[in-house]
Amino acid sequence: HEQKCVKCKEGPPVVVIRAGDAFCRDCFKAFYVHKFRAMLGKNRLIFPGEKVLLAWSGGPSSSSMVWQVLEGLSQDSAKRLRFVPGVIYVDEGAACGQSAEDRAETLAQVKLVLQTVGFPWHLVALEEVFGLPPSVLCCSVPEPTGAEGAYKAAVDSFLRQQHVPQGEGAQDGSSPAQEQGQLCQPPMQKPLGLPSLAGSPAAAQTEALSRLFHSVKTLTAKEELLQTLRTHLILHVARAHGYSKVMTGESCTRLAVKLMTNLALGRGAFLAWDTGFSDERHGDVVLVRPMRDHTLKEVAFYNRLFAVPSVFTPAIDTKAPEKASIHRLMEAFLLRLQTQFPSTVSTVYRTSEKLAKAPRDGRAAGPRCLLCMCALDVDDADSATAFGAQTSPHFSPMQPPAEARPPPAPCCVPGVGRAQGCCRGACGRENPHVCVIEQLCYGCRVNMKDLSPRPAGGPGVSDR
Repeated sequence: HEQKCVKCKEGPPVVVIRAGDAFCRDCFKAFYVHKFRAMLGKNRLIFPGEKVLLAWSGGPSSSSMVWQVLEGLSQDSAKRLRFVPGVIYVDEGAACGQSAEDRAETLAQVKLVLQTVGFPWHLVALEEVFGLPPSVLCCSVPEPTGAEGAYKAAVDSFLRQQHVPQGEGAQDGSSPAQEQGQLCQPPMQKPLGLPSLAGSPAAAQTEALSRLFHSVKTLTAKEELLQTLRTHLILHVARAHGYSKVMTGESCTRLAVKLMTNLALGRGAFLAWDTGFSDERHGDVVLVRPMRDHTLKEVAFYNRLFAVPSVFTPAIDTKAPEKASIHRLMEAFLLRLQTQFPSTVSTVYRTSEKLAKAPRDGRAAGPRCLLCMCALDVDDADSATAFGAQTSPHFSPMQPPAEARPPPAPCCVPGVGRAQGCCRGACGRENPHVCVIEQLCYGCRVNMKDLSPRPAGGPGVSDR
């Protein structure tokens, strides 16, 4: 009761986010907003007028991210955001075992929140991954970003367009500023989306997705598979509608758990991509994480104090025991350690900031994993790498001796395998699934070993 706000030294504190750091309501909001704007400002990856897709799951972190963008686009904001946003929501009810009635009720709540926000929105079902083209497995060539002063030049050009007279602006077409003004108008009457993605998923696709997830033996592999399918679907919608950036709402706490989980799953080589601010592995569409400086505690208090709407949707690990998966085990371990040592999450998180993304000897131009799209660590001269140990005939049981190999067979994935340079026209394996497995990185291979080659009547590991 005798404590005062550590920022203004006057207001009564309403929240303690760290030991001894008590903030009043106004100072906490300024502190929270500043961290979000500073993360975008210091990286300078999102240019003015650029289309950005906000990946919203309905949870607290992604809801807070959408709310920050909504407030940042308002005219009375001190440092107004200048990009053109859109929102995507992926319905994962079939993978999580939800009934059709529960999914319909959740979608009704989602539409109500999206209509309140007023951004263009895209509702897609996870079942639509079966209809994606094979091009999602290929890394597109990114556009050149130009010199270091390209961002400043883009900002100056945007500000000049804002001061163009009304008549002249009407002749030249709408400017990015006018497009942003249109986004703040009343919400659209119907969602945006591809013709095949706009309606309800077919019953056959829902059944196929359920069979696919039921064929996975462990919850760890299910979570990794769900994340991969979700990412491919979001990237496809972003490419189809001209979005060059995708924002995800991963918080500092979630990224710390992800870093430790990826180390346990054998994805240590890709930590910089999986936990950094930007993820450029997909080429033309860049994933950014503007909420990576906010802890889950800060997000929860902000949403509570300022009434940020969210939608609860049961996840695939909801009510799962602590040791059900590596993800749950790492989360429980870090959060329990955080209660005793408050610097645990921040220490793990700061470690991820120091990781470099530079590949060894230009390996990024080589073959890529079919699932996570990371560059395979292929090095014939260095058998000490994880990939070399898996593919070497001295270590891997999947690689038979040369005299025992069967005659060459047609490639199991025509077009995709040849495009990535792994099959060279023939895979030379009796089991066609082995060819696809060798196109996976070490981490994806370890997780997908629990997936049956092909469930009865459904898709398997060899299907895209």
